[in-house]
Amino acid sequence: MALPKAKFDATEARLAEISDPYVGGWMATARKDALARVRGMGLPTRRDEYWKYTDPSDLVQPSAPPAALFDPKEPPLYDAIDRLKIVFVDGVFDAEASDDLTESGIEVDLISNTSNTDIHWAREYYGALEVRGQVPVERPLAALNTAFATDGVLIRATRKATRPVSLIYLHQSETSDAMLHHVIRVEDGAELTVLENGPAAARFNKVTEVDVGDGASFHHIRAQGRDHERRAATHLFARVGAESAFKSFTMTVNGMMTRNEYVIEITGDNAVAHVAGAVLGDENFHQDDTVFVTHDAVDCESRQVFKKVLRNGATGVFQGKILVQPGAQKTDGYQISQSLLLDGDSQFYAKPELEIYADDVQCSHGSTSGAIDEDAMFYLRSRGVSESDAQDLLVLAFLAEAIEEIEDEAIAADILSKLEGWLARHRS
Repeated sequence: MALPKAKFDATEARLAEISDPYVGGWMATARKDALARVRGMGLPTRRDEYWKYTDPSDLVQPSAPPAALFDPKEPPLYDAIDRLKIVFVDGVFDAEASDDLTESGIEVDLISNTSNTDIHWAREYYGALEVRGQVPVERPLAALNTAFATDGVLIRATRKATRPVSLIYLHQSETSDAMLHHVIRVEDGAELTVLENGPAAARFNKVTEVDVGDGASFHHIRAQGRDHERRAATHLFARVGAESAFKSFTMTVNGMMTRNEYVIEITGDNAVAHVAGAVLGDENFHQDDTVFVTHDAVDCESRQVFKKVLRNGATGVFQGKILVQPGAQKTDGYQISQSLLLDGDSQFYAKPELEIYADDVQCSHGSTSGAIDEDAMFYLRSRGVSESDAQDLLVLAFLAEAIEEIEDEAIAADILSKLEGWLARHRS
């Protein structure tokens, strides 16, 4: 079916503004197929069902809206943690700021260094999970990324990595428009932790594909924040093998518009997949978490835990689905999305879904919105705690369930300290 003219014209206008990096090696077929998908689907509009709560116009217009730079005047996240640092500035790899990419237990390459070679282990993975994630919901911004991403990391963990890989995204141009595509393969029995932080660009489109082998573990902790005027669309596609673990946590504390999509397939028995997020939003802030978890194996567990604190007209969105395929017996699926609205002007939109085709399952979902508990506030105030300190304590207690999804206590403490700093800076 042909695209409506308005959608066709908008898609072609966006494509015309993208410089196409020549790729003649192992990525060529995947990029060509992805471009065909983009033209077949068209870029998203507010009329699309999965974009009804979020206006994608800033993400699809031909050029990036400018975003002012902001200095938080605080130490970088993860600064006290020993990690392998890989730095991108406005989507361009910065070799001088990065560590040597040779690391025990993992292989690390860059798309920009390998894309014109004929053979690479990432060939069978690049774009593969993105293609699978297009059904039943079309995700054209992910296909756009597969077609045009200028760089990204290719990581293969062959055993337990000795330290986390830290992807640092710096923003130095007010009009930068960056696309990065990461491919991560965690081999059977291996273990890898990936940390991400930084504003990245004025407009940022990122896709991460993670294939977790049998008996393997993958931990992902991401922080989105700092430059408030930035826009971002991210996609995290994952396939989780038998007796393996996939856990991802995202903190979002600034940004004019952020859309995070998670597409998780549990394909092996006795696997675990957790996705969590903690959000603090103020004023002209719009943040959207859209999650799709598919259970296609026996005796598996999934958790979706999202907490959003909103004030001064900020908007939060959660769209989460658990799909249990026929035969996926003994599934344990849990989904919770909650918002704490600190004034009458903020909004939270939630669309929780369960679709179950097996009969021996335990699945639940819930969504709530509310204000600060007046009894809890009175209790703290009556014991000499100031109103602003009391509110901050109650906000952090509200976010605690999501933060507890981070297994590493040092990283969780670092995340908590950044949330406390944001609250202190944004007190009325």
